[in-house]
Amino acid sequence: MSLTLEQKKRVVAEVNAVAAGAQTAIAAEYSGLSVGDMTALRAQARSQGVYVRVVKNNLARRAIEGTDFECLSDSLTGPLLLVFSVDDPGAGARVIQDFSK
Repeated sequence: MSLTLEQKKRVVAEVNAVAAGAQTAIAAEYSGLSVGDMTALRAQARSQGVYVRVVKNNLARRAIEGTDFECLSDSLTGPLLLVFSVDDPGAGARVIQDFSK
């Protein structure tokens, strides 16, 4: 089911607000993860204060425009998960690394 224009605008605004205040960003491929794995990853990220979101690449490009992470735009291809660390710069990387084990 595709998103309406208003829903897309809300997603872009939400991700932009998080990206504007984030210290680090990671774009990670999530293909092959089951729904249970994705739920566990999100719960682990939430517990460490890390924002995790699956966003269509075109919407992600719009969301990071004007932020420190605009340089990621060219890398946004394929099924990606956006991870933003707001408080601790290394928290997002630790969440992804711990989860990949």
